[in-house]
Amino acid sequence: MPLPTGTAPGYRLRVIVCVAANPSIDKLFEVDRLVPGGIHRPVLFVQTAGGKGLNAVRAAHTLRADVRAVGILRGHAGRWLEETLRAEGIDGAFVWADGENRSSLSVADRNGDELTEFYERGSPVPEGAWSGLIDAAAGLFAPLGWLTISGSLPPGVPDEGYGHLVSRARAAGMRVAIDAEGERLRRSLPHSPDVVKVNASEAAGLVGSAVGAREDSLAAAERIRELAGGDGHAGVVTRGAEGVVVAAPDGRRYEGRLYVRGRYPVGSGDAFLAGLVVGLEDGSDWPTALSVALGAATANAEIPGAGRFDADRAAALAGRAEMREL
Repeated sequence: MPLPTGTAPGYRLRVIVCVAANPSIDKLFEVDRLVPGGIHRPVLFVQTAGGKGLNAVRAAHTLRADVRAVGILRGHAGRWLEETLRAEGIDGAFVWADGENRSSLSVADRNGDELTEFYERGSPVPEGAWSGLIDAAAGLFAPLGWLTISGSLPPGVPDEGYGHLVSRARAAGMRVAIDAEGERLRRSLPHSPDVVKVNASEAAGLVGSAVGAREDSLAAAERIRELAGGDGHAGVVTRGAEGVVVAAPDGRRYEGRLYVRGRYPVGSGDAFLAGLVVGLEDGSDWPTALSVALGAATANAEIPGAGRFDADRAAALAGRAEMREL
C-alpha cells in the first residue's frame, strides 16, 4: 500500500490491532445425534485458530481490514496457531512463552439447535508474558487506530491486566473496543475504553441486575456507557436472536435486528465486534457500523468454524439489517 501524498517521515498507517490474550485451537464436531455416554463418529470436523481474539482478527481480515493479531503463543499448539494464521494471510506480533496453548471443543447435534461446548482455561503463563504482550501491542499503536480486546485472560495474569492495556492504548491515541466479562472487564472501565461490548448475561454481571427484556438491556447499555466515561463512549449489549441495543457516544440510542438464523453461532459475537470496529474505522455512522456488525455475526453463524464467513454474504446480510433510533 503506498503512503498517502505528503506523508511525513515516521508516519504509520493505522491498523486494527486485535489482542488474543488466551488463544486456543478451536475444534467443532458435528454429529447426527448427541447421546451422553455414547460413542460418536463426527460427520463434520473443523479446526481453527481460535479464542475470541483470533476469531475477531480473522473476521476483520475477512472484511478486508488491515489487521494485526497480538497474542501469547506457547509450544506445539502455538506453532500450529501461528502457521494457520500465516496461511490465512494474517500477520501478528506474538510473545512466546513456555507451556502449551489451550484447546476448546464444540459439538453440534444435527437434530437440534444447541451446541455442547468445552473450554479449557489454559495453564498459567510465566511471569513477564503479559507485559511482553502489552509491549508487542504498543509497537503497533498509531493515533486514531483501533485496538480490540476480546475474551479471557490466561491464568497468572492479574484482573487489572486489561486495564493496563487500555490505559497504554488510550495514552497512545488509540481507540479501544473491549469484549470481556467479570473483574477483568470491570477493572478496565476506569481507563475509559471507547466501546464496551457485552452480551446480556455479561451485562447483568456488570451492572448487578437482571438483563432480560429489551428495556433492561437498554438500561444496562446506558449504565455501561456511564461506567466507561459517559459522553464519547458507547455501551453495546448483544441479545442473540433478539439483536442488539446501543447507547452511542453522542447519547443516542439504537436497536438493531436481523431476521436470519444460522446453526453455528460460535464466534458470532467476535464477528460482531470485528464488523463494528471495521465499520467505525471506515468512518461509517453508528447505524451503518451496527448493520455491518450484524451482517458479519449472522454470516458467521451460517458456516462451521468461528470467525469464518463470506464477505459478500456478510455485506448482503448487512443490507437487510433493521436499525432504528430509540
